[in-house]
Amino acid sequence: MTRKLAILGSTGSIGRQTFSVVESLPNDFEVVSMSAGTNVELAATQAAKHRPKLISVATPEGAKELTDRLRAKKFSPLPEILHGPEGIEQVATHPEAEIVVSAAVGVVGLPATYKAAQAGKTLALANKEVLVAAGELVMAAAKKHNVAVLPVDSEHNAIHQCLRAGESREVKRLILTASGGPFRKTPVAQLKKMTPKQALKHPNWKMGQRITIDSATMMNKGFEVIEARWLFGIGLEQIQVIIHPQSTIHSMVEYIDGSILAQLGPTDMRMPIQYALTYPLRVASKECTLDWSKLKKLEFEPVSEQKFPCVRLAKEAAKSGGPAPCALNAADEEAVAAFLAGKLKFTGIAAVIEVVLEKMPSRALNSIADVLDADCEARRLARQEIARRKN
Repeated sequence: MTRKLAILGSTGSIGRQTFSVVESLPNDFEVVSMSAGTNVELAATQAAKHRPKLISVATPEGAKELTDRLRAKKFSPLPEILHGPEGIEQVATHPEAEIVVSAAVGVVGLPATYKAAQAGKTLALANKEVLVAAGELVMAAAKKHNVAVLPVDSEHNAIHQCLRAGESREVKRLILTASGGPFRKTPVAQLKKMTPKQALKHPNWKMGQRITIDSATMMNKGFEVIEARWLFGIGLEQIQVIIHPQSTIHSMVEYIDGSILAQLGPTDMRMPIQYALTYPLRVASKECTLDWSKLKKLEFEPVSEQKFPCVRLAKEAAKSGGPAPCALNAADEEAVAAFLAGKLKFTGIAAVIEVVLEKMPSRALNSIADVLDADCEARRLARQEIARRKN
């Protein structure tokens, strides 16, 4: 039986690898709708190959360019081509789509993913912002509409697999593994001198720029703690982060009897993507295998909060609740962009986030509109602090 997919963020890293999985299992999946940002050229190539019925891009100009490119490729009949927030929401709620791969970068994918949950679509979740900024709202909608939320992130995907071995009441703690990024061995005193070029040299994974910088600061692990809380309904005190440089064990679950189950695999995102798309079945992979001959050792180290303060900031934001996790994400995105642009030191990323969390007004978030308002306010505060530091 062919499963019909909507892909949010088709031209990003996860989107491209989702298409790779679809192509490796051509009889199992059909892409009926997709959204892309500004990479219209790649979107046109993907559309010509997979022939979705609906495509959305970021801007009206992009929509026109996409139309022209598809006509040049003699694509007939043309799919429906939309743009902007309304377009991505229509992609996510396409009546034929059964599974929505939420991989759009940033909060742009949040309203669409929420609408997909309300429409009863299964969510294959790769967008961290969805649960970090609006975990309570999204998971409430998923529960109300009986929607499965299947994590695509390798760490949460690993935990999802390990949890199939026991009951929730038998779980003692979840253990998220982290590579430690490019600065695992860098002395704390030298971190302020690190450049974007150095920070983008991840030792194990090939990812987009923001997630690679988040790995260097370990904010990605802070986000994952918040996500794990919502995905698995477990207390923050039961979630631990440890450094595992080889990135072979993607995460672990410790049970109350002392047993620890770990999920191992190659550093290849196609494996967790395929797991999420084929769940509850396991389908043979044609390309993802672990090379045991290269597995010489498995190392584990504690996380230094002095070196990686972003993990602490994320936990504090999660405990505060309300707009704090949303502010955490927004401030991080602004600070990372400033660092990449040479406007902020590497250590300034955590410093900006801390200031934003201190200044962020506390209030309840009762709707996605409230979340987006909090996101805007946190970005304003972050830009203000970045400008102050520059001056």
